[in-house]
Amino acid sequence: MSTVTDTPKPEKRASLFLKQSKIYPKSVHGRFRRIKWAALVAMLAIYYILPWIRWNRGPNAPDQAVLLDIEHRRFYLFFVELWPQQIYYLTGALILAALLLFLATSLAGRVWCGYACPQTVWTDLFLWVERLVEGERGERIRLDQGQWTARKLGRKALKNTLWLGIALATGGAWIFYFTDAPALLGDLLRFQASSTAVGFIALFTGTTYLLAGFAREQVCTYMCPWPRFQSAMIDEDSLVVTYQEWRGEGRAPLRKSQGWAERSAAGLGDCIDCFNCVQVCPVGIDIRNGLQMQCIGCGLCVDACDEIMTRIDRPTGLVTFDTQTRQTALATGTKPPPYRWLRPRVVVYGLGILAIAGAIVAGLLTKPGLDVSVLRDRAPLYVALADGAVRNAYTFKISNMTRDARAYTLTAEGLDGAALAVAGADQGGEETARRLTAAPDMVATYRIFVTVPRGSLHDSSQPLTLILTAANGETASYRTVFLGPSP
Repeated sequence: MSTVTDTPKPEKRASLFLKQSKIYPKSVHGRFRRIKWAALVAMLAIYYILPWIRWNRGPNAPDQAVLLDIEHRRFYLFFVELWPQQIYYLTGALILAALLLFLATSLAGRVWCGYACPQTVWTDLFLWVERLVEGERGERIRLDQGQWTARKLGRKALKNTLWLGIALATGGAWIFYFTDAPALLGDLLRFQASSTAVGFIALFTGTTYLLAGFAREQVCTYMCPWPRFQSAMIDEDSLVVTYQEWRGEGRAPLRKSQGWAERSAAGLGDCIDCFNCVQVCPVGIDIRNGLQMQCIGCGLCVDACDEIMTRIDRPTGLVTFDTQTRQTALATGTKPPPYRWLRPRVVVYGLGILAIAGAIVAGLLTKPGLDVSVLRDRAPLYVALADGAVRNAYTFKISNMTRDARAYTLTAEGLDGAALAVAGADQGGEETARRLTAAPDMVATYRIFVTVPRGSLHDSSQPLTLILTAANGETASYRTVFLGPSP
């Protein structure tokens, strides 16, 4: 007789990932909210207006003040014009931006993230549209949890249409930085824009719509690396959003029948556990649990708490911008020390900023209008002539970074008796100096032949310097090698 046994059902595994809960930030009024509005307006104005500012650079030059002309390999920034070989200025600018970010973080935490980061700016704008269309926090929650009706569908459609309009303007404005803005706008209105331009506009429209409309705080928490770095930038004297635990604990709702003296005698603090600071937070954290990685330092929780403290007739500043050093002193009842703005890391960042900025400014002030590059032929390495002389061929490029046609004189140094010839030139024979020209704002390419008597060669590879001198005395040189047979 066989025994039938029930096969045990496999246990349901717990998920290792927390399901993302949508955050519904509540609107708030106060000084930090006003600062954020001012920053938002300023940042958006700069972004949308900058491509339309004109800058006269002379004839046959683009008149757009800020233009990253990838097609013609030029970067224009008002009076600055950068060529591809001057990309080190961009490197310096990126290092300078990083140091400025380090300095700002060491002084005031994630102040950049809270007020000037593009993700924050556009998320704030999208949230404003959402509140305008769907209402305040409670109304938005009820709308999302309710059944789909014509009213709900209409609101969602209107909100997303406005979001897409903002995203389209954002993507279009970004492309304007890479080509002439009025010309591209005319092409777009006539439906004659290139597929490349349309493709990039669609790409940036889509990313803006998704990141600012839906990803929001997840970008700041999971996608952005800065939250992981900030702990290395701040210290106990950095000005960050803090909750005065010594004053606020223990938390308990405020009862009308309970006076503050009675509440204090019961061991209760000023925090009435209203969760206002949590409801206004754009990343949904509770600052009362201490400084957290997700906190972007926007200060909206400060405004929310101050509003409640004023309403219940208690001193403001329960949640405030302060340093850990001062908070520790206040918690122990001692006099808090003054802010220490001048600290070793601040000094290091400041000196680095001054050094990099000084180098960039000095480089721009002394930026040459002439540059040369040389590429020696590799096949053949050299040619032995009938009279015993040895010839090398070079591709010689002149970058005329001025707005005028220029004439130059090319000479060679390093080898006695070196003579120059230019392929295809009307000048006959070989000479010790050759005349070359370059059109304005162009790269002129020449094929140069350098011939050296056999007696001047003492090694199979010897240094050779080609020197180009402009009529105004400006010079550019390039150090290369001259190859010949082994002695």
